[in-house]
Amino acid sequence: MKIAATVAVTVAVAAPAGAAMLDVEKDELKFGFIKLTDMAPLAIAYEKGYFEDEGLFVTLEPQANWKVLLDRVITGELDGAHMLAGQPLAATIGFGTEAHIITPFSMDLNGNGITVSNEVWEMMKPHLPKDADGKIAHPIKAEYLKKVVDKFKADGKPFNMGMVFPVSTHNYELRYWLASGGIHPGYYSKQNISGQILADALLSVTPPPQMPATLEAGTIHGYCVGEPWNQQAVFKGIGVPVITDYEIWKNNPEKVFGITAGFAEKYPNTALAVTKALIRAAKWLDENDNANRMEAVKILARSEYVGADAEVIANSMTGTFEYEKGDKRDVPDFNVFYRYFATYPYYSDAVWYLTQMRRWGQIAEPKSDAWFDEVARKVYRPDIYLKAAKMLVEDGHVAEADFPWETDGYRAPQSAFIDGHIFDGRAPNAYLEQFPIGLKGKEIVTGNKVAGG
Repeated sequence: MKIAATVAVTVAVAAPAGAAMLDVEKDELKFGFIKLTDMAPLAIAYEKGYFEDEGLFVTLEPQANWKVLLDRVITGELDGAHMLAGQPLAATIGFGTEAHIITPFSMDLNGNGITVSNEVWEMMKPHLPKDADGKIAHPIKAEYLKKVVDKFKADGKPFNMGMVFPVSTHNYELRYWLASGGIHPGYYSKQNISGQILADALLSVTPPPQMPATLEAGTIHGYCVGEPWNQQAVFKGIGVPVITDYEIWKNNPEKVFGITAGFAEKYPNTALAVTKALIRAAKWLDENDNANRMEAVKILARSEYVGADAEVIANSMTGTFEYEKGDKRDVPDFNVFYRYFATYPYYSDAVWYLTQMRRWGQIAEPKSDAWFDEVARKVYRPDIYLKAAKMLVEDGHVAEADFPWETDGYRAPQSAFIDGHIFDGRAPNAYLEQFPIGLKGKEIVTGNKVAGG
């Protein structure tokens, strides 16, 4: 998938009048990704020649799982990668492999779902409220799953669910939804990193493309994953998506593009050039009211990218989402790549991820509000992003109004959560105090209990 040098030279000559090409320090790059539709900005930047416009010779390479991907960025085998938003933060604070990873670009908003097996769905369904048309009312709250989890516990059976990685958005979204319905998803501690301490539902890691098969085998009873792996469960008739992450937290931040801090320091112009190409790709994905989405679907369906049926990918990429088979509903913002300032790396987004690490014990000790801010600023790099955006405005590729130039990096307090709680990134400890389930204040996990409240 390597781009020919002759092509890059030709495109560079064809760049808009006045566009200045950066003097990149490194022009041959290899980026990693996981087979998910939200890797789209990388695929589009490649396919539409945006990397070429910046004089970059890029290879895109799918990775087996999120751990392999992160490790290969840390070792330098990959120059950068499509990452879970929690990965740069966790690596920087030393949860898992320690390394200073930064992100100059947020890749998307929303894009995940929670699916349960047919068996679990049939147990939930009699209890679900219906709307005026007789259809099941959405969003479906986890309190209806709790009845199933309680039945499993009464029968002495574990209730297992899959998520993609301990610091994944999926882990935190699944935990958020479960806890909002009174189902304890379990704690981590320094001594026990299973994440299952005191758990009602037992969460474990499964690579995204393996979710449907693992569900079908009966190893797990549900999972949280990105697309197209929820829609594939519908197509295969093995499970039912019960809720999207858009319904758990409207316009939640999702993947990021991660590079090491060392890469950004050694190759600053290259980091800027990559960010420029990705911003253009995100714009293309959303422009003209998602007019390019079907073309994007055809690209992503190819084996070198997601490698799933175009029909399955289109189900979520084109403004709809199918829950129970035949129950397809409009969810126009299921995948957002550019609008709503989706690509800006907000400090408050980083703080939200850090609060979830603290809530579930991955950050074992209490931290001050200042600590959350300090870590966010160390990892999320809007300075690189805005510099790249300014160049694109000057080049005529994007509009000045597309970027929040005056922000201090913190979104206004957000309340569009399924449980109605308010998140203010400037007050992370006060945010954690709102939850009946989850660590807060001076609490720590000791053995199989919570102490120090």
